[in-house]
Parts: sequence; structure tokens; C-alpha cells
Amino acid sequence: MQVERPDVQYIAGVDEVGRGPLVGDVVTAAVILDPNNPIAGLADSKKLTEKKRLVLAAEIKEKALCYFVARASVVEIDELNILHATMLAMSRAVEGLSIQPDFVFVDGNRLPKLSMNAQSVVKGDSLVAEISAASILAKVTRDAEMLALDTEFPQYGFAAHKGYPTKTHFAALEEHGVTPHHRTTFKPVQRIIAGKV
Repeated sequence: MQVERPDVQYIAGVDEVGRGPLVGDVVTAAVILDPNNPIAGLADSKKLTEKKRLVLAAEIKEKALCYFVARASVVEIDELNILHATMLAMSRAVEGLSIQPDFVFVDGNRLPKLSMNAQSVVKGDSLVAEISAASILAKVTRDAEMLALDTEFPQYGFAAHKGYPTKTHFAALEEHGVTPHHRTTFKPVQRIIAGKV
């Protein structure tokens, strides 16, 4: 599928990482690539090896015209719900760009509040280079934060499952309870809290 690109100067791509996990912020990134300085190998961050993501993230930061990584906190996720928190984080990523884009491609089927024209693209991280770049930056940032959390709470295995609801994560929650970084409105976490009270 070919995504039609508008005839404008600055096109940004936006993506998020971390809607599904039970712990940590939802992280978003916005990227405006330099058409005169292309980056080979951009793809959906989930389809790349960790090593390849790290190499590409460094190249994106070096070659992109601008990029910005934003987030919505666990508190915001619990207050707003994950969808609204994700939209807020996406708006923050676009607003944080040092160049105001003329147009924004957003991964998924919904658009955050933006002050410029935008289009949502389902599976955009595989179809639009700017979204691929954003997905890589967001994923690398969030994974690094999960590694840091793993150092702080080694008993939960965050380095391996990155906060997603896996058997290991559930077992750790059952055994050790909830950390201050867990999303208390997510049902599996609510069940643990209810059981502990």
C-alpha cells in the first residue's frame, strides 16, 4: 500500500510505544526526516532486532532535521485512561519539535489534537518512513527506561518483558505486589491491589 504524501516542505511522523504494558510511561516520538540525507533500513521498530534499533536510533538523531521524544506519565495514564494519555503524549511530541511541521502522519487509526493538518495511517510504522523513525526512537527510549527500572526492581524481570503482561510479570506481581510505577487502573494490577487490601 502506498501512502500519498502531501506536497509540503516539512512532514513529521508520530508513533507511540507502551500502550500495552502494566508499568511505566507511554512514550511517543515525532520525527521530521531530511529528504537530502536518507536513512536506509527504517522499519516498524517491533520487526527490528534490538541491536539494529540502537544503530538506527543513533542515525536518526544524527540525520533527522529534528525529533522530539515525549511521554504521558503513569499518573496521567491512570487519570485519563491509556488512549487519552497516548493522544496527549503524541501532541506533546509534535509540539516539542524545533521545526513546526506542515503535515503530520500519525500511526494508528486516531489523531491527537494538533494545530496542523494530519492523517492517521494504520500500520504506518511499516508504510511511512517518518513514523518508522518515530517508532524506533520511542521504543529505544522506553526499553532503556525499563532496563533502568529493572536495576531498581530486579525481582520483576522488567529487562526481559519490558512491563508487558507476561506470565513472569504476573508471577512477580503475585509475589512482590505492585511498584509505584505500575498502572493501577489496568485490570491485572487492580486485581493484585484488590487481593492485597
